[in-house]
Amino acid sequence: MCISFASTQNHVWVKKHFDVDLPSGYPAEAFPGYQAPFIVKSHQSSRVACGVAQFGLIPHWSHDRKIQKYTYNARAESIAEKPSYRGPWKSRHFGITLVDAFYEPSYLTGNAVRTSIRASSGEPLGIASIWDTWTDTLAGKVVTSFSLITINADEHPFMNTFHRPNDEKRTVVCLRPELFDAWLSSTPEDAHQFLQLSSMTELE
Repeated sequence: MCISFASTQNHVWVKKHFDVDLPSGYPAEAFPGYQAPFIVKSHQSSRVACGVAQFGLIPHWSHDRKIQKYTYNARAESIAEKPSYRGPWKSRHFGITLVDAFYEPSYLTGNAVRTSIRASSGEPLGIASIWDTWTDTLAGKVVTSFSLITINADEHPFMNTFHRPNDEKRTVVCLRPELFDAWLSSTPEDAHQFLQLSSMTELE
């Protein structure tokens, strides 16, 4: 599972691929509960927007933020049925998290070594995500939050080298740039076609 990542600060790349400006004021590295740059698209107007959202999806029905400890990754295989995600999935709350790298533990040496994973191109990554809004009644504000979507990585020649030897191999879905708009525009019926190893950009 991916519990942390380095948020991108690459304004030029974001402008090139989404024609929007990056916000400011978010930390360089994100953990559950932290703010990170996030892309969404309106299904009514088709307008793409970039803002900050909290890592770790808080369902609209949640009483507090504690659930973020468990919702920072969403399994593609069950995302349409799980209580935390089925509402956002049905509502087409598909987003893209903008990162320079994400971190996973490598056990190739026998011990856990925190390893930075990046695009082979050297460019930022856009990770397929799902989001929701939640009203913080104590603070009197609406919070947008998200989960990174993960898939099985047994057949991925690089990502299957991470995590403990006997653990299931999984990876976040780092979309190829040419799929960004199609993912943001997808419907619940066709979204799973993007949550495949074949949709991913090359990593190292």
